[in-house]
Amino acid sequence: MAASELYTKYARVWIPDPEEVWKSAELLKDYKPGDKVLQLRLEEGKELEYCLDPKTKELPPLRNPDILVGENDLTALSYLHEPAVLHNLKVRFIDSKLIYTYCGIVLVAINPYEQLPIYGEDIINAYSGQNMGDMDPHIFAVAEEAYKQMARDERNQSIIVSGESGAGKTVSAKYAMRYFATVSGSASEANVEEKVLASNPIMESIGNAKTTRNDNSSRFGKYIEIGFDKRYRIIGANMRTYLLEKSRVVFQAEEERNYHIFYQLCASAALPEFKTLRLGNANFFHYTKQGGSPMIDGVDDAKEMVNTRQACTLLGISDSYQMGIFRILAGILHLGNVEFASRDSDSCTVPPKHEPLTIFCDLMGVEYEEMSHWLCHRKLATATETYIKPISKLHAINARDALAKHIYANLFNWIVDHVNKALHATVKQHSFIGVLDIYGFETFEINSFEQFCINYANEKLQQQFNMHVFKLEQEEYMKEQIPWTLIDFYDNQPCINLIEAKMGVLDLLDEECKMPKGSDDSWAQKLYNTHLNKCALFEKPRMSNKAFIIKHFADKVEYQCEGFLEKNKDTVYEEQIKVLKSSKKFKLLLELFQDEEKVLSPTSATPSGRVPLSRMPIKPAKARPGQASKEHKKTVGHQFRNSLHLLMETLNATTPHYVRCIKPNDFKFPFTFDEKRAVQQLRACGVLETIRISAAGFPSRWTYQEFFSRYRVLMKQKDVLGDRKQTCKNVLEKLIQDKDKYQFGKTKIFFRAGQVAYLEKIRADKLRAACIRIQKTIRGWLMRKKYMRMRRAAITIQRHVRGYQARCYATFLRRTRAAITIQKFQRMYVVRKRYRCMRDATIALQALLRGYMVRNKYQMMLREHKCVVLQKHVRGWLARRRYRRTLRAIVYLQCCYRRMMAKRELKKLKIEARSVERYKKLHIGLENKIMQLQRKIDEQNKEYKSLLEKMNSLELTYSTETEKLRSDVERLRMSEEEAKNATNRVLSLQEEIAKLRKELHQTQSEKKSIEERADKYKHETEQLVSELKEQNSLLKTEKEELNRRIHDQAKEITESMEKKLVEETKQLELDLNDERLRYQNLLNEFSRLEERYDDLKDEMNLMVSIPKPGHKRTDSTHSSNESEYTFSSEITEAEDLPLRMEEPSEKKAALDMSLFLKLQKRVSELEQEKQSLQDELDRKEEQALRAKAKEEERPPIRGAELEYESLKRQELESENKKLKNELNELQKALTETRAPEVTAPGAPAYRVLLDQLTSVSEELEVRKEEVLILRSQLVSQKEAIQPKEDKHTMTDATILLEDVQKMKDKGEIAQAYIGLKETNRLLESQLQSQKKSHENELESLRGEIQSLKEENNRQQQLLAQNLQLPPEARIEASLQHEITRLTNENLDLMEQLEKQDKTVRKLKKQLKVFAKKIGELEVGQMENTSPGQIIDEPIRPVNIPRKEKDFQGMLEYKKEDEQKLVKNLILELKPRGVAVNLIPGLPAYILFMCVRHADYLNDDQKVRSLLTSTINGIKKVLKKRGDDFETVSFWLSNTCRFLHCLKQYSGEEGFMKHNTPRQNEHCLTNFDLAEYRQVLSDLAIQIYQQLVRVLENILQPMIVSGMLEHETIQGVSGVKPTGLRKRTSSIADEGTYTLDSIIRQLNSFHSVMCQHGMDPELIKQVVKQMFYIIGAITLNNLLLRKDMCSWSKGMQIRYNVSQLEEWLRDKNLMNSGAKETLEPLIQAAQLLQVKKKTDEDAEAICSMCNALTTAQIVKVLNLYTPVNEFEERVLVSFIRTIQVRLRDRKDSPQLLMDAKHIFPVTFPFNPSSLALETIQIPASLGLGFISRV
Repeated sequence: MAASELYTKYARVWIPDPEEVWKSAELLKDYKPGDKVLQLRLEEGKELEYCLDPKTKELPPLRNPDILVGENDLTALSYLHEPAVLHNLKVRFIDSKLIYTYCGIVLVAINPYEQLPIYGEDIINAYSGQNMGDMDPHIFAVAEEAYKQMARDERNQSIIVSGESGAGKTVSAKYAMRYFATVSGSASEANVEEKVLASNPIMESIGNAKTTRNDNSSRFGKYIEIGFDKRYRIIGANMRTYLLEKSRVVFQAEEERNYHIFYQLCASAALPEFKTLRLGNANFFHYTKQGGSPMIDGVDDAKEMVNTRQACTLLGISDSYQMGIFRILAGILHLGNVEFASRDSDSCTVPPKHEPLTIFCDLMGVEYEEMSHWLCHRKLATATETYIKPISKLHAINARDALAKHIYANLFNWIVDHVNKALHATVKQHSFIGVLDIYGFETFEINSFEQFCINYANEKLQQQFNMHVFKLEQEEYMKEQIPWTLIDFYDNQPCINLIEAKMGVLDLLDEECKMPKGSDDSWAQKLYNTHLNKCALFEKPRMSNKAFIIKHFADKVEYQCEGFLEKNKDTVYEEQIKVLKSSKKFKLLLELFQDEEKVLSPTSATPSGRVPLSRMPIKPAKARPGQASKEHKKTVGHQFRNSLHLLMETLNATTPHYVRCIKPNDFKFPFTFDEKRAVQQLRACGVLETIRISAAGFPSRWTYQEFFSRYRVLMKQKDVLGDRKQTCKNVLEKLIQDKDKYQFGKTKIFFRAGQVAYLEKIRADKLRAACIRIQKTIRGWLMRKKYMRMRRAAITIQRHVRGYQARCYATFLRRTRAAITIQKFQRMYVVRKRYRCMRDATIALQALLRGYMVRNKYQMMLREHKCVVLQKHVRGWLARRRYRRTLRAIVYLQCCYRRMMAKRELKKLKIEARSVERYKKLHIGLENKIMQLQRKIDEQNKEYKSLLEKMNSLELTYSTETEKLRSDVERLRMSEEEAKNATNRVLSLQEEIAKLRKELHQTQSEKKSIEERADKYKHETEQLVSELKEQNSLLKTEKEELNRRIHDQAKEITESMEKKLVEETKQLELDLNDERLRYQNLLNEFSRLEERYDDLKDEMNLMVSIPKPGHKRTDSTHSSNESEYTFSSEITEAEDLPLRMEEPSEKKAALDMSLFLKLQKRVSELEQEKQSLQDELDRKEEQALRAKAKEEERPPIRGAELEYESLKRQELESENKKLKNELNELQKALTETRAPEVTAPGAPAYRVLLDQLTSVSEELEVRKEEVLILRSQLVSQKEAIQPKEDKHTMTDATILLEDVQKMKDKGEIAQAYIGLKETNRLLESQLQSQKKSHENELESLRGEIQSLKEENNRQQQLLAQNLQLPPEARIEASLQHEITRLTNENLDLMEQLEKQDKTVRKLKKQLKVFAKKIGELEVGQMENTSPGQIIDEPIRPVNIPRKEKDFQGMLEYKKEDEQKLVKNLILELKPRGVAVNLIPGLPAYILFMCVRHADYLNDDQKVRSLLTSTINGIKKVLKKRGDDFETVSFWLSNTCRFLHCLKQYSGEEGFMKHNTPRQNEHCLTNFDLAEYRQVLSDLAIQIYQQLVRVLENILQPMIVSGMLEHETIQGVSGVKPTGLRKRTSSIADEGTYTLDSIIRQLNSFHSVMCQHGMDPELIKQVVKQMFYIIGAITLNNLLLRKDMCSWSKGMQIRYNVSQLEEWLRDKNLMNSGAKETLEPLIQAAQLLQVKKKTDEDAEAICSMCNALTTAQIVKVLNLYTPVNEFEERVLVSFIRTIQVRLRDRKDSPQLLMDAKHIFPVTFPFNPSSLALETIQIPASLGLGFISRV
């Protein structure tokens, strides 16, 4: 299809962005041809219009589908372009924390600026032998590929590591070398691989420095050739160096440092050996302080100095030479501090006795005067004369710096030479792998000669890289036989010609250097004249005449011409060199300059000062007159060009592997990605060029089977044919119309860019449509089913509800009708009754109320009438009096007022009469006043009227009040009379009450006296009863308290003892397993050394060189099927050593043997202690069972007593166990065996304690019965004396008194009280005595425990003191302690032996007496027999006569037939025939029967010889056929059976429990073979470990393919597109292993072990080990393969694990612990399938994955990759949440499981029921020379 058709709505594209380089956007509408603008929406939601280029009309690049993002190989991307590459790298680096990515043949490594746990030895072992595409990208995968191709193709390899400074080149090269050293091993004991790795710290210290971009930047290039022999083991190495940055010695930029070695020296200046160097702080020296940054964060220069010196020592640089190196380096520092004083403009001088120069001369051993003279002067030679010319201060400083650089360069070369000598191979080199760590393309603000050379080298490497990529593409197309079209790729040959061709930059530079007055300016002009406007790659800057621009493949670079000539000449004054050569005290200094004379130039033959070494020898040219001067003038550029040509020749002669290191940011921030910087480096390192070349052809490649598996969903049933290739062709022709978009090869289909994305889109659409249809159908079916179920349920519910409602309604109606009827009559009755009651009450109330009201009314009327009369008279009198008084006052006031007014009027009239005018005026005023007065008069009249009305009303009220007062007075008079009458009545009543009170008081006093007497007697009796009750309850509570305490103590003791026992048992098991594992590992190592020793011994005896087997690694297609033992143990076992290596191996073996014997002894002690504890526990259980049986036989009446006694006995037994456990702990801590004499059963203290406690319990039971009797008596007496209910009458009191008196007369209470008191005293005294005895016993026990604890503490202190001693003294002390303990044990055993000897002698005497008596009896019987009968009788009277032929289960053989026996029974026996036709373990039975006969004969030599021959024969068989599972299984089974027979018939009681009496008769009688049992046990351990290795070698090729790659459930996991690094196909081909293959192999193993009669417990251990290997290898591969971490793969794994569990169930092996070993794998599969979004999911994951480590969980989440677009990726925030939740978990930081771990094996005793006398020897074994006895 056309590319433009992919630009549809919702398609995602990349658009350029100035900040992020590329931004993702989505199309809002379809693109149509001819559109000039695209409507886009960015990811942040912003919409924009993207204008297309009107000329090219190039559309923006399309974005890959999400399922392709994060791929391991960039070439797997459907769209191959710059934004896709950048985005894929960013997603892997930021989200998944993956720093490695493939880009075709290139490994892209991004520096994480953080230590990652992905370089351990477990990771190396995981990548060893694997195909490159099968595992996740890694530097180890590249190294493995190079190693594999070297072995397979017999061709030298090279790994080219390049990148910017700080990108991680040196570290990547270091890890590659570490991989080779670890995987291949060395061919000799000289540890060449360690020396190769040790060269790194030396070269880093003298060649690395801190720059602004990198704290450990390599300032030189190096090419290390690691040499291998024919068996591909490291035999040596060789290093070439390029272009050391000498200018750094004398100058450092801001924030940079000089070489590390100078700062290491300054940091170690305080060391005694460095005192003579007179060093100080780095800021003191001019050459180390210019950068202003003498320290590096996190780096200790003093420690680094120690590492450097150790590496020098390891590489054979002696201490004297090391001190010489340090003297030279210190001299360079002091030389930098030399200062010059100017005399004039053309001359200078050194100050007299200048201290820095003095120190320099002392260190170098030269004359001060000569050095100071030639630092300020130079010699000029002409044809006839020689002149000495002074130089200026500036020239002197430059000469000083040039001398320092020259000395350092020579020292650098000398060290490189000595490193190469130390790494030089002693044998012939067969092949090599070269690791090139070289600087990447560099461009700075100011670029000089160094950058020019670096970029020149990168041009050459890029050309070689392009040619190689092009060649691989061509080979791939030709191999697949598809049409080859020429791919246009960038060829940088013109740029290389510009630099190195004739009249090129270097040629003109060398020519200018030869000119007497040549300068940088003249050289620049020559460049302009030669190349400007003639070469398109050469330009001149506009603003400069001293610079030029070259267009490199990566970018344009502007070079400044200043300094080019000087650096190219590298001039040093010969006079200064001669002064240094004149040193007679310093040999190393002379060696430096003697070596200089042998090379081509006095300064440096290469930029590093020496001719690079090559595998091809270079013949030195003969010296001719005049040639020296010519060679002497070779420039640095010329030498660098020659060395670069040699390097390219070497690389072209090898198969290259490329590692491109990328620096993600300039600030060294961990996991921070700067897109701009990354794109610059990707363009510069050629990654994008690789992509471009790949995209120009057919980048996507599928095998036919993978294509069919992936796109089967796009085919119809009729399209599927038997031929996969034809099927794919038919389908592709339908799907993709344009045939140019794909090509069919022989085995693959080739697609052009974008076609896989198109196919993925069609597939996703088809799957989406299918999913929608499935969802629609299923949802419809589910809803219909739900609806029908709900409808049926609703109808049923309705039917029942309606019936229930109808029944309820009928009941309601009936009840309602009945209730109404009842209510009617009830209400009628209630209303009638209430009415009658109310009527009667109303009538009564009316009568009373009416009478009361009438009486009140009459009284009120009477009182009112009287009040009215009184008021009338009073009011009249008062009114008259008030009227008179008022009248008099008014008249008087009127008179006064009128008189006053008259006087005033008279006066006014007199005045007015005098004046008419005045009169007129007054008249006017008077009129007004008259009117006012008239108004006042009217108002006063009104007031008067109102006052009159008020007065009338007051009079009325007064009259009424007087009437009321009169009536009140009358009423009061009547009440007074009534009160007088009542008072009289009260007095009479009070007199009567007083009389009654006197009578009542008399009666009460009489009653009280009677009650007091009765209460007194009652109280006395009750007090007696209560005292008895209290005493009884006290006794009961004390008894219950004692019982409770005893019970609680017993419970606590048992619980604590159980917990302690469980904990100690677990700890003991763990310790025992660890000890057993260490012991078995040592045993394994010992057996390996023993085999090695035997091989060497045979070789020395034969003195013939055994031909070396070839390299055991297969080609890449099968290398994953091989274990890493191929490269370590197997190679090492068969390797040949020189004669001188015999002694060290013997010493090592002896050392291991001593340790082995100690561990063996320790294990035996632990087993004995464990056995004694088990026996003690069994004995205790038997005692408990016997006691329980006795208790059941006793009568049931004493059940409580028996229960109590059993409880006490259990308590004592638990205490006894506790004390025993403490004693055993002391024994273990002090490694002393002491019998627990104090607390052992049967000991005196134990018996005394048990007797005392039983007596106490018996006495308590007796007292209990007495208390019960007394309690019954008290109850009867209480019932007898219980008073009846008190009615407070004299009669009751009298009766009570009489009863009490009768009881007193009888004397019952007194007797009961006295008896009870005596009983209480007796009980109290007995309880006190028992309590004291119990306390005394407890004190004694506590004292014993305390003494034991003190003893324990003392021994622990002794142990602590021993631990504080040095190792030698500690071993001595422990040995002394062990000797003392063993001596004591031996003395005790000797005493026991003497006692047993005495007993044996007594028994022998008795036996002789009995034998004589039996002989006499037989002689008496023989007198009655015939002579013939006498002959048949046995001569020895002690032998038992046999009936017929009675075999004793022994086999007799001659001594000389022993070798034949071993040969026929062991060496030449075929396990298959024996296992099928004969009984299991037959060889073991035959050997044991032979041992029995030798024991019967009491022939110790024969026993020893037979056992030794048997063990050696088994070892020989296993050595010869050790890789055959049947053989190893057969002899493991027979060795264990032989070991069990030695135990079963040893005569020891512990092994004779399950024997029949006949078997007990067959026990060994004369020899104790316990030591040989231990040797056989060790042999069985070795055979078991060999069996595990055989199992692993067989299973390992099957595991990854069967458990991970093969699709057991077909169609679940679709195959994703892959890149150039093809992984192993997951489709089952003929040669592919499946899960069925693994299960068939497991069945084969199990059937073979069962046929051989292997112990069931041992089979379980083997199965557990097999399942652990399966789980560990599967999980490790899962953790290293991103393509396997998906939801569907998790389902496949869980299904596979379920099949393995089903196999365990079928074989009844579920309790073997095998399933638990698969738990990490199961949890990893569950982790792939669970939801991974919310916090609840994170909590569930943390609780679920308890068998996985935090690193493993995070790794799986980071690797999780959706196979289909329906799955979602794991968010980074979710992974952070998981890490936060798991940060408190304490687990191993190791990522991978140890697949080589072997569980410690045990051989539980398994006695045989087979009778030895019944065993028949088949003739097929060829053992006719032995006979049954």
